[in-house]
Amino acid sequence: MKKKDISATLSKASALHSAGNLNDAEALYQLVLVADPAQPDALGLLGTVYLQRGNRQEGVRLIEASLKASPKQPAILKNYCMALMGLKRIDEAVIQYGKLVAMDPKNPEAHYGLGNALRESGRYDEALISYGRASSLKPDYAAAIISQGNVLQLLKRYSDAMVCYDKAITLKPDYSEAYNNRGIAFVAMKRHEQALGDFEKTISLKPASFEAHVNLSDALRVLGRFDEALVVSEKAIALRPDHADAYNNRGSVLKELRRDSDALAAFDQAIACNPEHAEAYYNRSNILRELRRFDEALAGYEKVMALKPDTAYLLGNILYTSMNICKWRDMDAVTHDIARGIEAGKAVCTPFSLLATPLSGAQKKKCAEIFIRDKFPEHPHKQWNGDIYAHDKIRLGYFSADFHNHATAHLMAELFERHDRSRFEVTAFSFGPAVNDSMRQRLEKGFDHFIDIRTKSDSEVAALARNMEIDIALDLKGFSQHLRTGIFARRPAPIQVNYLVYPGTMGAHYIDYMIADATLIPAEHQADYSEKIVYMPHSYQVNDSQRKISDKQYTRKELGLPEKGFVFCCFNNSYKLTPDIFDIWMRLLHKVEGSVLWLLESSAFARKNIISEASARGVAEERLVFAERLDLPEHLARHRLADLFLDTFYVNAHTTASDALWAELPVLTCIGGTFAARVAASLLHALGLPELVTDSHASYEALAVELATNPQKLSAIKMKLSKNRLAESLFNTPLYTRHLEAAYVEMWKRYQAGRVPEHIHIQA
Repeated sequence: MKKKDISATLSKASALHSAGNLNDAEALYQLVLVADPAQPDALGLLGTVYLQRGNRQEGVRLIEASLKASPKQPAILKNYCMALMGLKRIDEAVIQYGKLVAMDPKNPEAHYGLGNALRESGRYDEALISYGRASSLKPDYAAAIISQGNVLQLLKRYSDAMVCYDKAITLKPDYSEAYNNRGIAFVAMKRHEQALGDFEKTISLKPASFEAHVNLSDALRVLGRFDEALVVSEKAIALRPDHADAYNNRGSVLKELRRDSDALAAFDQAIACNPEHAEAYYNRSNILRELRRFDEALAGYEKVMALKPDTAYLLGNILYTSMNICKWRDMDAVTHDIARGIEAGKAVCTPFSLLATPLSGAQKKKCAEIFIRDKFPEHPHKQWNGDIYAHDKIRLGYFSADFHNHATAHLMAELFERHDRSRFEVTAFSFGPAVNDSMRQRLEKGFDHFIDIRTKSDSEVAALARNMEIDIALDLKGFSQHLRTGIFARRPAPIQVNYLVYPGTMGAHYIDYMIADATLIPAEHQADYSEKIVYMPHSYQVNDSQRKISDKQYTRKELGLPEKGFVFCCFNNSYKLTPDIFDIWMRLLHKVEGSVLWLLESSAFARKNIISEASARGVAEERLVFAERLDLPEHLARHRLADLFLDTFYVNAHTTASDALWAELPVLTCIGGTFAARVAASLLHALGLPELVTDSHASYEALAVELATNPQKLSAIKMKLSKNRLAESLFNTPLYTRHLEAAYVEMWKRYQAGRVPEHIHIQA
């Protein structure tokens, strides 16, 4: 074929190619290459045909041959760059796009393509420069501007990203991607209400946008609008019934609605669609953990570790779940990794999961601060903005999920009833289950107002409390299960207090005070708490002096205890048990002949692991007795069969300790370095029994042996406990109520005077 004929054949082939007739175009390109195997145009255009058909490997081979023969072919080089991107040969694409830019420096498409390649290679700052050059060459280049915004998001420069999205929308008001991505930026900035509008606009412009439906559902979920979120998640599934994200999103909403079995089914469906969907495994494990199916939860977390080891809070969840089943093998290593992560400012552990570790108060505070910044930063639109209320009575708002037959209610019921109604108006904000047990009935009578807020979003609840002009909002959950910290992040009240339930700092500057005492938080420990401390004169813990102890007289035999022998007991939850305390307990069993250790059975897996750990320390299974859960009056009654309650180290017995002391069972503790590790000491001091508070593991062990082998000494302590139980302050609810109300008045006076919160000491 002559040169003139080659030119004519290429011209005809190119026309067919442009018209979409790939087969005939291919035949003519092949014909040219038979005549001239190195003809660059034919090689490049035939390679393009293969690319269009999806055969990237062969297309790239032909294009590379074309460029080798004739490097200066901008159109072919552009196709080559795009093919390399499709093949994920990103580093090569960056090089070739660089050649394209050098070849045609005023081509905005070339700079845009280079920006995409640089972004994929993680070279974000350079990508921004390339996108900027593209948009400067073509000021209305909306795609380049939105891509610049996307990179700024990756760099967490959300405000700068917003500028780009706004500009792209101005240039192209129907640009659905710009609205969707701006919504994602709003979410990253915790401005979910504004994100809703952008996701809804995206859907109005592009009704089949699966991503926008998922994003909208998730934003509604975060705002607590769960029923709406569920409807949108169903629409996402209808759009992409084979997409794991749709089911994962639905499961997340169902979890919030506490439809746990439905949520698990949704996460299972997500995993069926994508067996490597780390987030679905993670969410599924979170539910299983809350359902106390710890072995299944742990298996799921370990799967997430294999798929996505940098998942937020994963290490902490692995640690906490392992501790719940007393699986201690890797505990020290995981705790060390968590400590390193916290020091680096990473979200590696939730504050609650960290409580039962030996980490310092400073480390636990930093963990709380990381968690607050990530999950519950102060909302930009606060409900209360400095108004000074003028009420005849101080308005108290108690917020909890536990206004039913629950340990919190068992402690607090009488307090609510005893509040001085001439000075205080008392409201319950309940976001727990809608139960009608005897405790719920008692509590509803004990408040002036009892408001069920389960179905209301955090914003709605905060607005409600603001409209009611609550003076002091008391968080009775903190970072424990079913928390609603988002309410307090919206500042519904001028005074906000972390009280009773969560034994640590919340690390949030919008929580003003924490109720404590001098044993819990000595002055030298104040730096470990972001709140100002309200020092109660005796103990921080309120108790209900009306708690009933069953008259049932249990026998040792019916509870599985030996007829004779000393009974050490610990009815703490299993996550509080640690290898160091267990070592001591096993040594006690060796030292005290015929003694047994009576533990609460948290789960079959915990029991199995505890027995195994005991065996490894030379203690036979029959020296361990496991107690099933009972209703409180019967549980208190069975304490009579124990001789000494052994406390745990890093999270003491809290309500469990006051239960034992109320039932006249001595509690032996070792005072630690954080609030959670000093609670039992607080209770014992308030009960006039400081001799049961030790200050080292060695003295704890020595006193346990002494009490178990010296009946006279133990008997004297029991007599003192019996005498002090109603004579000292711990179970004197009227006295405690007066002290707490004095604390509320001091907080209120400071606020009325326009003064910032400060440490408060209530005098006995």
